[in-house]
Amino acid sequence: MPEIRPIRDLRNTTEISKLCHETGEPVYITKNGYGDMVIMSMDTYERDLAIAQLYRKLAEAETDIAEGRVEDAGAVFDHLRDKYHYGQ
Repeated sequence: MPEIRPIRDLRNTTEISKLCHETGEPVYITKNGYGDMVIMSMDTYERDLAIAQLYRKLAEAETDIAEGRVEDAGAVFDHLRDKYHYGQ
């Protein structure tokens, strides 16, 4: 369940920081009853960013496949072996 706090709770930065680190989830901050900000630990931010980048790369790969931009894996590895003289 998301953690939602009023903006006045930001006065206690230590508590908010502890909450962010303990839950590993973002804390949603409201102002006058409406969503205003989201605060999260650096670890959570980096994790979520990595996940978003992974999904973006998967979407690109699926588009490449759908549009026929593919190569035979064996041919690619053969080319790399020849290029870098692997196994010789």
